[in-house]
Amino acid sequence: MSKITFAIGGVHPDDAKLSRNCAIEVLPLPQTMYVSMAQHLGAPAKPIVAVGDKVKTGQVIAEPGGFISAFVHSPASGTVKSIGPRKDLAGNPVTHIEIAVEGDEWVEGVDLSDTLVTEIPEERQAILDKIKACGVVGLGGATFPTHVKLNPAPGSVAECLILNGAECEPYLTSDFRIMLERTKEIVVGAAIMQKVLGGCRTVIGIEENKPEAIEAMRKAVAELPYKIEVLPLKKKYPQGGEKQLIQAVMHREVGSGGLPISVGAVVQNVATSLAVYEAVQKNKPLITNTLTVTGNCLPVEKQHNYLFRIGIPLSYIAEYAGGVPEGAAKLISGGPMMGRAIANLDAATVKGSSSILYLSEASTKRGQESLCIRCGRCTDACPMGLEPYLLNRLYKAGDVAALEANAAQDCIECGCCLYSCPAYIPLLDRVRQAKGMAMAAIRARAAAAKAAAEAKK
Repeated sequence: MSKITFAIGGVHPDDAKLSRNCAIEVLPLPQTMYVSMAQHLGAPAKPIVAVGDKVKTGQVIAEPGGFISAFVHSPASGTVKSIGPRKDLAGNPVTHIEIAVEGDEWVEGVDLSDTLVTEIPEERQAILDKIKACGVVGLGGATFPTHVKLNPAPGSVAECLILNGAECEPYLTSDFRIMLERTKEIVVGAAIMQKVLGGCRTVIGIEENKPEAIEAMRKAVAELPYKIEVLPLKKKYPQGGEKQLIQAVMHREVGSGGLPISVGAVVQNVATSLAVYEAVQKNKPLITNTLTVTGNCLPVEKQHNYLFRIGIPLSYIAEYAGGVPEGAAKLISGGPMMGRAIANLDAATVKGSSSILYLSEASTKRGQESLCIRCGRCTDACPMGLEPYLLNRLYKAGDVAALEANAAQDCIECGCCLYSCPAYIPLLDRVRQAKGMAMAAIRARAAAAKAAAEAKK
Protein backbone atom coordinates (compact mmCIF):
# COMPACT_ATOMS: atom_id res chain seq x y z
CA MET A 1 0.00 0.00 0.00
CA SER A 2 1.28 3.45 -0.94
CA LYS A 3 1.96 5.78 1.99
CA ILE A 4 2.16 8.90 -0.15
CA THR A 5 -0.73 11.12 0.86
CA PHE A 6 -1.59 14.42 2.50
CA ALA A 7 -0.76 14.93 6.16
CA ILE A 8 -4.02 15.64 7.96
CA GLY A 9 -7.65 14.65 7.77
CA GLY A 10 -9.43 12.75 5.05
CA VAL A 11 -11.98 9.94 5.01
CA HIS A 12 -12.35 6.57 3.30
CA PRO A 13 -15.73 6.31 1.55
CA ASP A 14 -16.51 3.23 -0.51
CA ASP A 15 -15.04 3.50 -4.04
CA ALA A 16 -18.25 2.38 -5.77
CA LYS A 17 -16.45 2.50 -9.14
CA LEU A 18 -19.28 0.55 -10.76
CA SER A 19 -18.52 1.79 -14.29
CA ARG A 20 -14.74 1.24 -14.26
CA ASN A 21 -14.95 -1.52 -16.89
CA CYS A 22 -17.21 0.44 -19.23
CA ALA A 23 -15.24 1.63 -22.26
CA ILE A 24 -15.88 5.16 -23.49
CA GLU A 25 -18.78 5.37 -25.96
CA VAL A 26 -19.36 8.29 -28.34
CA LEU A 27 -22.71 10.00 -27.84
CA PRO A 28 -24.57 10.79 -31.07
CA LEU A 29 -25.58 14.41 -31.59
CA PRO A 30 -29.11 15.54 -30.67
CA GLN A 31 -31.26 17.75 -32.92
CA THR A 32 -30.72 20.84 -30.78
CA MET A 33 -27.80 21.93 -28.60
CA TYR A 34 -27.53 24.72 -26.02
CA VAL A 35 -24.09 26.22 -25.44
CA SER A 36 -23.60 28.06 -22.14
CA MET A 37 -21.63 31.30 -21.95
CA ALA A 38 -20.73 30.59 -18.30
CA GLN A 39 -18.88 27.27 -18.40
CA HIS A 40 -15.55 28.49 -17.05
CA LEU A 41 -14.37 30.32 -13.97
CA GLY A 42 -14.41 34.10 -14.35
CA ALA A 43 -16.39 36.38 -16.64
CA PRO A 44 -18.99 34.80 -18.97
CA ALA A 45 -18.09 34.66 -22.64
CA LYS A 46 -19.65 37.16 -25.07
CA PRO A 47 -21.52 35.79 -28.10
CA ILE A 48 -20.08 36.88 -31.46
CA VAL A 49 -22.71 35.18 -33.63
CA ALA A 50 -26.28 36.26 -34.37
CA VAL A 51 -29.57 34.45 -34.75
CA GLY A 52 -29.74 32.91 -38.22
CA ASP A 53 -25.97 32.52 -38.61
CA LYS A 54 -24.62 29.26 -39.98
CA VAL A 55 -21.86 27.75 -37.85
CA LYS A 56 -19.44 24.85 -38.22
CA THR A 57 -18.16 22.41 -35.62
CA GLY A 58 -15.24 24.00 -33.80
CA GLN A 59 -16.05 27.55 -34.88
CA VAL A 60 -15.65 30.31 -32.29
CA ILE A 61 -19.12 31.49 -31.25
CA ALA A 62 -18.19 33.48 -28.13
CA GLU A 63 -15.09 35.35 -27.00
CA PRO A 64 -13.68 35.87 -23.49
CA GLY A 65 -15.50 38.45 -21.40
CA GLY A 66 -12.43 39.38 -19.37
CA PHE A 67 -8.89 38.34 -18.44
CA ILE A 68 -10.23 35.33 -16.52
CA SER A 69 -12.53 33.93 -19.19
CA ALA A 70 -12.40 31.60 -22.20
CA PHE A 71 -13.40 31.20 -25.84
CA VAL A 72 -16.45 29.04 -26.55
CA HIS A 73 -16.83 27.04 -29.77
CA SER A 74 -19.72 25.46 -31.60
CA PRO A 75 -20.13 21.74 -30.79
CA ALA A 76 -21.82 20.96 -34.11
CA SER A 77 -22.61 22.48 -37.49
CA GLY A 78 -25.98 24.10 -37.99
CA THR A 79 -27.96 27.30 -37.53
CA VAL A 80 -28.09 29.62 -34.52
CA LYS A 81 -31.75 29.57 -33.45
CA SER A 82 -31.64 31.84 -30.41
CA ILE A 83 -29.36 33.63 -27.96
CA GLY A 84 -30.73 34.23 -24.51
CA PRO A 85 -31.27 32.97 -20.97
CA ARG A 86 -31.79 29.29 -20.28
CA LYS A 87 -31.71 27.50 -16.94
CA ASP A 88 -28.53 25.71 -15.89
CA LEU A 89 -28.52 22.54 -13.78
CA ALA A 90 -29.18 24.56 -10.60
CA GLY A 91 -32.12 26.31 -12.24
CA ASN A 92 -30.37 29.67 -12.63
CA PRO A 93 -30.79 31.65 -15.88
CA VAL A 94 -27.59 31.76 -17.94
CA THR A 95 -27.09 33.03 -21.49
CA HIS A 96 -26.99 30.16 -23.99
CA ILE A 97 -26.58 29.95 -27.75
CA GLU A 98 -29.14 27.53 -29.18
CA ILE A 99 -27.99 25.65 -32.27
CA ALA A 100 -30.19 23.60 -34.60
CA VAL A 101 -27.90 20.72 -35.51
CA GLU A 102 -27.63 20.08 -39.24
CA GLY A 103 -24.50 17.94 -39.36
CA ASP A 104 -20.93 17.73 -38.16
CA GLU A 105 -18.88 19.79 -40.62
CA TRP A 106 -15.69 20.92 -38.88
CA VAL A 107 -13.80 24.14 -39.45
CA GLU A 108 -10.64 23.81 -41.51
CA GLY A 109 -7.35 22.99 -39.82
CA VAL A 110 -8.53 20.53 -37.18
CA ASP A 111 -6.74 17.16 -37.26
CA LEU A 112 -9.35 14.50 -36.47
CA SER A 113 -7.03 11.55 -37.08
CA ASP A 114 -5.82 9.16 -34.38
CA THR A 115 -2.16 9.75 -35.31
CA LEU A 116 -0.13 10.55 -32.19
CA VAL A 117 1.87 13.79 -32.57
CA THR A 118 4.81 13.83 -30.17
CA GLU A 119 6.94 16.71 -31.48
CA ILE A 120 6.19 19.74 -29.31
CA PRO A 121 6.27 23.29 -30.78
CA GLU A 122 9.33 25.29 -29.77
CA GLU A 123 7.80 28.66 -28.97
CA ARG A 124 6.26 28.94 -25.52
CA GLN A 125 3.95 31.84 -26.35
CA ALA A 126 2.63 30.07 -29.45
CA ILE A 127 1.63 27.13 -27.24
CA LEU A 128 -0.15 29.41 -24.76
CA ASP A 129 -1.92 31.22 -27.59
CA LYS A 130 -3.17 27.93 -29.03
CA ILE A 131 -4.42 26.74 -25.63
CA LYS A 132 -6.26 30.05 -25.19
CA ALA A 133 -7.69 30.05 -28.71
CA CYS A 134 -9.05 26.53 -28.21
CA GLY A 135 -10.88 27.50 -25.01
CA VAL A 136 -9.11 24.99 -22.76
CA VAL A 137 -10.08 25.19 -19.09
CA GLY A 138 -9.34 23.02 -16.08
CA LEU A 139 -11.48 19.89 -16.14
CA GLY A 140 -10.91 18.85 -12.54
CA GLY A 141 -13.87 20.89 -11.31
CA ALA A 142 -12.84 24.54 -11.09
CA THR A 143 -12.74 25.17 -14.90
CA PHE A 144 -10.06 27.86 -14.49
CA PRO A 145 -8.74 29.03 -17.91
CA THR A 146 -5.65 26.89 -18.55
CA HIS A 147 -3.62 29.49 -20.46
CA VAL A 148 -3.76 31.77 -17.39
CA LYS A 149 -2.75 29.02 -14.98
CA LEU A 150 0.20 28.04 -17.16
CA ASN A 151 1.50 31.60 -17.28
CA PRO A 152 2.45 32.51 -13.68
CA ALA A 153 2.98 36.15 -12.76
CA PRO A 154 6.52 37.55 -13.02
CA GLY A 155 8.58 36.44 -10.06
CA SER A 156 6.68 33.17 -9.66
CA VAL A 157 8.52 30.01 -10.63
CA ALA A 158 6.92 26.62 -11.26
CA GLU A 159 9.03 23.92 -9.62
CA CYS A 160 6.56 21.04 -10.07
CA LEU A 161 3.68 20.29 -12.42
CA ILE A 162 1.29 17.79 -10.84
CA LEU A 163 -1.23 15.95 -12.98
CA ASN A 164 -4.24 14.90 -10.96
CA GLY A 165 -5.25 11.35 -11.84
CA ALA A 166 -6.54 10.56 -8.35
CA GLU A 167 -10.27 10.67 -9.20
CA CYS A 168 -10.94 10.20 -5.49
CA GLU A 169 -14.70 10.87 -5.67
CA PRO A 170 -16.75 7.68 -5.37
CA TYR A 171 -18.55 6.44 -8.52
CA LEU A 172 -16.71 8.63 -11.07
CA THR A 173 -14.61 6.75 -13.63
CA SER A 174 -14.21 9.09 -16.63
CA ASP A 175 -10.63 10.07 -15.71
CA PHE A 176 -9.79 6.40 -15.12
CA ARG A 177 -11.06 5.48 -18.57
CA ILE A 178 -9.13 8.21 -20.41
CA MET A 179 -5.96 7.13 -18.56
CA LEU A 180 -6.51 3.69 -20.09
CA GLU A 181 -7.77 4.73 -23.53
CA ARG A 182 -5.96 8.04 -24.22
CA THR A 183 -2.80 7.33 -22.27
CA LYS A 184 -0.12 8.65 -24.60
CA GLU A 185 -2.09 11.77 -25.49
CA ILE A 186 -2.25 12.63 -21.77
CA VAL A 187 1.51 12.15 -21.43
CA VAL A 188 2.22 14.38 -24.44
CA GLY A 189 -0.14 16.99 -23.00
CA ALA A 190 1.81 16.85 -19.75
CA ALA A 191 5.07 17.32 -21.66
CA ILE A 192 3.61 20.35 -23.45
CA MET A 193 2.67 21.97 -20.13
CA GLN A 194 6.05 20.99 -18.68
CA LYS A 195 7.75 22.86 -21.54
CA VAL A 196 5.57 25.94 -21.07
CA LEU A 197 6.48 25.99 -17.37
CA GLY A 198 10.20 25.87 -18.08
CA GLY A 199 10.93 22.14 -17.87
CA CYS A 200 9.98 21.67 -14.22
CA ARG A 201 9.55 18.32 -12.48
CA THR A 202 6.34 16.69 -13.69
CA VAL A 203 4.40 14.08 -11.72
CA ILE A 204 1.24 12.16 -12.57
CA GLY A 205 -0.45 11.22 -9.29
CA ILE A 206 -2.85 8.25 -9.37
CA GLU A 207 -4.56 6.57 -6.41
CA GLU A 208 -3.46 3.01 -5.73
CA ASN A 209 -6.99 1.65 -6.33
CA LYS A 210 -6.40 2.20 -10.06
CA PRO A 211 -3.48 -0.20 -10.74
CA GLU A 212 -4.41 -0.58 -14.42
CA ALA A 213 -4.11 3.19 -14.91
CA ILE A 214 -0.79 3.31 -13.04
CA GLU A 215 0.61 0.53 -15.23
CA ALA A 216 -0.71 2.09 -18.45
CA MET A 217 0.69 5.52 -17.65
CA ARG A 218 4.08 4.09 -16.62
CA LYS A 219 4.27 2.15 -19.90
CA ALA A 220 3.44 5.27 -21.92
CA VAL A 221 6.01 7.38 -20.05
CA ALA A 222 8.67 4.71 -20.70
CA GLU A 223 7.88 4.69 -24.42
CA LEU A 224 7.88 8.47 -24.91
CA PRO A 225 10.89 10.82 -24.79
CA TYR A 226 9.86 12.93 -21.81
CA LYS A 227 11.01 13.12 -18.21
CA ILE A 228 7.77 12.46 -16.32
CA GLU A 229 7.09 10.48 -13.13
CA VAL A 230 4.05 8.33 -12.31
CA LEU A 231 3.42 8.39 -8.58
CA PRO A 232 0.98 5.98 -6.86
CA LEU A 233 -0.93 7.68 -4.05
CA LYS A 234 -2.71 6.25 -1.06
CA LYS A 235 -6.46 5.88 -1.50
CA LYS A 236 -7.85 8.62 0.71
CA TYR A 237 -10.47 11.25 0.02
CA PRO A 238 -9.94 14.12 -0.94
CA GLN A 239 -6.59 13.03 -2.40
CA GLY A 240 -7.43 14.87 -5.62
CA GLY A 241 -7.77 18.23 -3.88
CA GLU A 242 -5.24 20.71 -5.21
CA LYS A 243 -3.69 21.57 -1.85
CA GLN A 244 -3.76 17.94 -0.73
CA LEU A 245 -1.93 16.79 -3.87
CA ILE A 246 0.72 19.45 -3.39
CA GLN A 247 1.24 18.35 0.21
CA ALA A 248 1.45 14.68 -0.79
CA VAL A 249 3.85 15.17 -3.71
CA MET A 250 5.95 18.18 -2.65
CA HIS A 251 5.56 18.12 1.14
CA ARG A 252 4.69 21.82 1.02
CA GLU A 253 1.65 23.59 2.41
CA VAL A 254 -0.18 26.37 0.59
CA GLY A 255 -0.87 29.12 3.10
CA SER A 256 -4.28 30.59 3.89
CA GLY A 257 -5.51 32.52 0.87
CA GLY A 258 -2.47 31.46 -1.12
CA LEU A 259 -2.22 29.97 -4.58
CA PRO A 260 -0.34 26.76 -5.51
CA ILE A 261 2.26 28.76 -7.42
CA SER A 262 3.25 30.40 -4.10
CA VAL A 263 4.93 27.10 -3.21
CA GLY A 264 6.13 26.43 -6.76
CA ALA A 265 3.27 24.12 -7.79
CA VAL A 266 0.91 23.98 -10.77
CA VAL A 267 -1.85 21.34 -10.66
CA GLN A 268 -3.80 20.18 -13.72
CA ASN A 269 -6.27 17.35 -14.22
CA VAL A 270 -5.45 14.47 -16.57
CA ALA A 271 -8.48 15.42 -18.68
CA THR A 272 -7.07 18.94 -18.99
CA SER A 273 -3.79 17.43 -20.20
CA LEU A 274 -5.71 15.56 -22.90
CA ALA A 275 -7.46 18.80 -23.91
CA VAL A 276 -4.08 20.58 -24.08
CA TYR A 277 -2.74 17.83 -26.36
CA GLU A 278 -5.74 18.11 -28.67
CA ALA A 279 -5.50 21.91 -28.76
CA VAL A 280 -1.76 22.20 -29.40
CA GLN A 281 -1.11 19.09 -31.50
CA LYS A 282 -4.44 18.74 -33.28
CA ASN A 283 -5.80 22.32 -33.33
CA LYS A 284 -9.01 20.95 -31.78
CA PRO A 285 -11.01 23.25 -29.50
CA LEU A 286 -12.44 22.02 -26.22
CA ILE A 287 -15.93 20.92 -27.20
CA THR A 288 -15.74 17.34 -25.90
CA ASN A 289 -15.18 15.69 -22.54
CA THR A 290 -15.92 12.36 -20.87
CA LEU A 291 -18.88 11.84 -18.55
CA THR A 292 -19.93 8.92 -16.35
CA VAL A 293 -23.53 7.76 -16.05
CA THR A 294 -23.67 5.68 -12.89
CA GLY A 295 -25.31 5.13 -9.53
CA ASN A 296 -26.29 2.57 -6.94
CA CYS A 297 -29.75 2.11 -8.45
CA LEU A 298 -28.46 1.29 -11.94
CA PRO A 299 -27.76 -2.27 -13.09
CA VAL A 300 -24.28 -2.98 -14.46
CA GLU A 301 -25.47 -2.98 -18.08
CA LYS A 302 -26.73 0.61 -17.72
CA GLN A 303 -23.46 2.02 -16.37
CA HIS A 304 -21.67 4.09 -19.02
CA ASN A 305 -18.75 6.39 -19.78
CA TYR A 306 -19.60 8.72 -22.66
CA LEU A 307 -17.60 11.05 -24.87
CA PHE A 308 -19.99 14.00 -25.12
CA ARG A 309 -20.12 17.37 -26.83
CA ILE A 310 -20.77 20.49 -24.80
CA GLY A 311 -24.35 21.70 -25.18
CA ILE A 312 -26.07 18.29 -25.13
CA PRO A 313 -29.06 18.35 -22.71
CA LEU A 314 -28.61 16.07 -19.72
CA SER A 315 -32.13 14.74 -20.35
CA TYR A 316 -30.96 13.52 -23.79
CA ILE A 317 -28.03 11.67 -22.22
CA ALA A 318 -30.24 10.17 -19.52
CA GLU A 319 -32.74 8.95 -22.11
CA TYR A 320 -30.02 7.56 -24.39
CA ALA A 321 -28.57 5.64 -21.42
CA GLY A 322 -31.92 3.99 -20.69
CA GLY A 323 -33.85 6.63 -18.77
CA VAL A 324 -33.87 7.75 -15.15
CA PRO A 325 -34.15 4.62 -12.98
CA GLU A 326 -37.26 4.27 -10.81
CA GLY A 327 -35.22 3.96 -7.65
CA ALA A 328 -33.39 7.26 -8.13
CA ALA A 329 -34.19 9.66 -5.28
CA LYS A 330 -31.48 12.16 -6.16
CA LEU A 331 -29.63 13.15 -9.33
CA ILE A 332 -26.17 14.66 -8.95
CA SER A 333 -23.73 16.29 -11.34
CA GLY A 334 -20.31 15.23 -10.07
CA GLY A 335 -19.55 12.86 -7.23
CA PRO A 336 -21.56 12.23 -4.05
CA MET A 337 -19.11 14.18 -1.87
CA MET A 338 -18.67 17.45 -3.79
CA GLY A 339 -21.21 17.18 -6.59
CA ARG A 340 -24.26 19.39 -7.01
CA ALA A 341 -27.86 18.25 -7.14
CA ILE A 342 -29.39 18.45 -10.60
CA ALA A 343 -32.47 20.63 -10.26
CA ASN A 344 -33.01 20.87 -14.00
CA LEU A 345 -32.39 17.77 -16.11
CA ASP A 346 -32.95 19.82 -19.28
CA ALA A 347 -29.75 21.75 -18.51
CA ALA A 348 -27.00 21.36 -21.08
CA THR A 349 -23.58 19.82 -20.57
CA VAL A 350 -20.67 22.22 -20.11
CA LYS A 351 -16.92 21.76 -20.46
CA GLY A 352 -16.56 20.57 -16.86
CA SER A 353 -19.50 18.13 -16.78
CA SER A 354 -18.33 14.85 -15.25
CA SER A 355 -21.35 12.69 -14.45
CA ILE A 356 -25.01 12.00 -14.06
CA LEU A 357 -25.14 10.16 -10.74
CA TYR A 358 -28.32 8.41 -9.61
CA LEU A 359 -28.55 7.69 -5.89
CA SER A 360 -31.22 5.74 -4.03
CA GLU A 361 -33.26 7.14 -1.16
CA ALA A 362 -31.46 4.94 1.35
CA SER A 363 -28.09 6.44 0.40
CA THR A 364 -29.25 10.06 0.34
CA LYS A 365 -31.65 10.36 3.25
CA ARG A 366 -30.10 12.36 6.07
CA GLY A 367 -30.40 11.24 9.65
CA GLN A 368 -32.23 13.37 12.19
CA GLU A 369 -29.96 16.18 13.38
CA SER A 370 -29.12 16.05 17.07
CA LEU A 371 -26.91 18.07 19.39
CA CYS A 372 -23.16 18.18 18.84
CA ILE A 373 -21.47 15.77 21.26
CA ARG A 374 -18.03 17.41 20.92
CA CYS A 375 -16.50 14.19 19.62
CA GLY A 376 -14.07 16.02 17.35
CA ARG A 377 -14.52 13.67 14.41
CA CYS A 378 -15.19 16.56 12.03
CA THR A 379 -11.95 18.23 13.08
CA ASP A 380 -10.01 14.98 12.66
CA ALA A 381 -11.50 14.52 9.18
CA CYS A 382 -10.96 18.07 7.88
CA PRO A 383 -8.04 18.03 5.40
CA MET A 384 -7.61 21.79 5.83
CA GLY A 385 -7.13 21.60 9.60
CA LEU A 386 -10.31 23.56 10.36
CA GLU A 387 -12.76 23.05 13.21
CA PRO A 388 -16.14 22.58 11.49
CA TYR A 389 -18.08 22.28 14.77
CA LEU A 390 -16.77 25.71 15.79
CA LEU A 391 -17.47 27.26 12.39
CA ASN A 392 -21.01 25.89 12.67
CA ARG A 393 -21.49 27.69 15.99
CA LEU A 394 -19.97 30.93 14.70
CA TYR A 395 -22.12 30.79 11.57
CA LYS A 396 -25.29 30.43 13.60
CA ALA A 397 -24.15 33.36 15.75
CA GLY A 398 -23.44 35.44 12.64
CA ASP A 399 -19.93 36.29 13.85
CA VAL A 400 -18.21 37.11 10.55
CA ALA A 401 -15.00 38.39 12.14
CA ALA A 402 -14.58 35.17 14.12
CA LEU A 403 -15.36 33.08 11.03
CA GLU A 404 -12.58 34.81 9.14
CA ALA A 405 -10.20 34.53 12.11
CA ASN A 406 -10.88 30.78 12.18
CA ALA A 407 -10.22 30.48 8.42
CA ALA A 408 -13.72 29.61 7.20
CA GLN A 409 -12.56 31.01 3.84
CA ASP A 410 -10.09 28.12 3.52
CA CYS A 411 -12.80 25.43 3.41
CA ILE A 412 -12.56 23.40 0.19
CA GLU A 413 -16.14 22.11 0.57
CA CYS A 414 -15.04 18.46 0.39
CA GLY A 415 -17.77 17.20 2.73
CA CYS A 416 -15.48 15.22 5.06
CA CYS A 417 -17.04 16.95 8.08
CA LEU A 418 -20.58 15.99 7.10
CA TYR A 419 -19.51 12.45 6.25
CA SER A 420 -17.93 11.94 9.68
CA CYS A 421 -20.53 13.60 11.93
CA PRO A 422 -22.42 11.08 14.14
CA ALA A 423 -24.96 13.76 15.08
CA TYR A 424 -26.01 14.27 11.44
CA ILE A 425 -25.37 18.01 11.66
CA PRO A 426 -25.39 19.53 8.13
CA LEU A 427 -21.88 20.85 8.62
CA LEU A 428 -21.01 21.15 4.95
CA ASP A 429 -24.05 23.31 4.20
CA ARG A 430 -23.38 25.64 7.10
CA VAL A 431 -19.62 25.89 6.68
CA ARG A 432 -20.18 26.61 2.98
CA GLN A 433 -22.44 29.50 4.01
CA ALA A 434 -19.88 30.58 6.60
CA LYS A 435 -17.19 30.57 3.91
CA GLY A 436 -19.38 32.82 1.76
CA MET A 437 -19.77 35.28 4.61
CA ALA A 438 -16.03 35.39 5.29
CA MET A 439 -15.18 35.76 1.60
CA ALA A 440 -17.70 38.58 1.22
CA ALA A 441 -16.03 40.45 4.09
CA ILE A 442 -12.59 39.93 2.53
CA ARG A 443 -13.78 41.16 -0.87
CA ALA A 444 -15.51 44.20 0.64
CA ARG A 445 -12.33 45.14 2.48
CA ALA A 446 -10.25 44.77 -0.67
CA ALA A 447 -12.71 46.87 -2.69
CA ALA A 448 -12.66 49.60 -0.01
CA ALA A 449 -8.85 49.61 0.01
CA LYS A 450 -8.76 49.87 -3.78
CA ALA A 451 -11.25 52.73 -3.77
CA ALA A 452 -9.24 54.57 -1.09
CA ALA A 453 -6.03 54.13 -3.09
CA GLU A 454 -7.63 55.44 -6.25
CA ALA A 455 -9.06 58.43 -4.34
CA LYS A 456 -5.55 59.42 -3.27
CA LYS A 457 -4.29 59.56 -6.87
